[in-house]
Amino acid sequence: MRTIVIIGCVCALAVESSPAAPTNEQTAPMSSVTEPSTSTRYGLFNWLDHRSDYGQGVFPEPFLVDDSDLEPNEARLDWLRTGANSSKSDVVKAEVEKGFGLLTLELEVPYERDTASGATTKGFDNIDLGARYPFYQFVSPNGLVDTTFGAAIELGIPTDSALSKNAELVPKFFNDLKVGNFTLQSILGYSTLFGPGDAGGLQTFEYGFVFGYTIPHRQLPLPDVQELIPFLELVGETEMNKDNPGHNSLLGNAGFRFNLKAIGRVQPRPGIGFVFPINSGARDDTHWGVITSLVFQF
Repeated sequence: MRTIVIIGCVCALAVESSPAAPTNEQTAPMSSVTEPSTSTRYGLFNWLDHRSDYGQGVFPEPFLVDDSDLEPNEARLDWLRTGANSSKSDVVKAEVEKGFGLLTLELEVPYERDTASGATTKGFDNIDLGARYPFYQFVSPNGLVDTTFGAAIELGIPTDSALSKNAELVPKFFNDLKVGNFTLQSILGYSTLFGPGDAGGLQTFEYGFVFGYTIPHRQLPLPDVQELIPFLELVGETEMNKDNPGHNSLLGNAGFRFNLKAIGRVQPRPGIGFVFPINSGARDDTHWGVITSLVFQF
């Protein structure tokens, strides 16, 4: 009888303890589960952010200031006409940009015709090769503030025309800032000319700013216009050496860029701007100007 009681107690203990084992085995894996990462950072040192609108077409294509946004596929044709007293200048520039990941490569081919005192000078100016790449981005938690810093370089290859005798090298830094519908593109560069003549060795500090405000179609329903972007450009250069160190020339350009509805895979983005001098250095060469630009995104 005593044996039977002992056996019964052992069985009761086994029944009471058996549910505990499976419970511990199920809770152990749950305690070791880690939440999936929600970080949007990537790139070198995690300095870039997947949430950034850089390269998404929110920054308007500049006219006089160098472009700084990522351009996957773009072709454009610009015509700038300026005048000062009896002199006039026409510059027609063709440009192609191609993106490889976050790297943008560009090719610019300008043709210029200048008329002054009855004499005409014309020919191809430097053929420019350029590259740019972003290295740091910040996006606020609500996405209102979005800024991208990057570096770029431009190489001007002389064509040996009357207007192009010196090679040019321009390292640059840029910033693209978006706050809501407002955008500001800034670029700083240091130009050095190489080659013969008085211009050889000339160094110039170059700077440009593009202020834009994007008005979507739902706010201003213009026919076939997805976005209307009024803008103001400031573009300047300061000579650092040679005969006129400190001489500064600052131009302004105000106008509109129209992002039209796409035609197949191609989106036309025409624009027009009115160029004007801001300081006496710019007024020496330019009293007025008009620039038209036709951009194709594809």
